[in-house]
Amino acid sequence: MKCPACGFLENKVVDSRLNKESTITRRRRACLSCNHRFTTYERLETLLPVLVKKDGRREDWDRHKMIVGLEKACQKRPVSRDDIDAFVDKIEKKLQEFGAKEISSQVIGEWVMEGLPDLDEVAYVRFASVYRQFKDVSEFVDELRTLLGSRNSLDPAG
Repeated sequence: MKCPACGFLENKVVDSRLNKESTITRRRRACLSCNHRFTTYERLETLLPVLVKKDGRREDWDRHKMIVGLEKACQKRPVSRDDIDAFVDKIEKKLQEFGAKEISSQVIGEWVMEGLPDLDEVAYVRFASVYRQFKDVSEFVDELRTLLGSRNSLDPAG
C-alpha cells in the first residue's frame, strides 16, 4: 500500500477492526518512511450483475456512484456516512442474492425507493423527485400522499 503522504510502499498495520456485519476490515496503517498514519478498508470482492440502463446501455455496478447520489439526497439531513454505507451494503446484498448476470437499473431504483423512507423521509422525497422525474406538482403531491399513507398505516396512533 502506497503512503498517501510520501509514496513509500512499505507500512505497518497499527490496528484492524471489523464492521458490525463483519464484511469490511478497517486497517490503520503507519508509513515506515515518514510515519504518516492512514486508513484502508478491505471488503470481499463479489461478482455483481451488470446494470442495464433505460436506454439499453450496460454498466458495471458502481458503489461510489450510489453513495454520491444518496449523499446528495441526504444533504443537510441527520444521516451519517455510516448509515449511507449500511444502506448501500443492503442494496449490494440484494444484488448478490438476485442471482442473474444482468439487472435493470430500474429494479435497483425501486429497491432504493423502498428502503429510503426508513433512512430519511426527506431524502426519500428528494431522491423520488429525481428518480420518478415528476412532470408536474400534482405527481409530486401524489408521491407525498403515498409516503404519508404508508407511514400512517405503520403507525398504530395514525
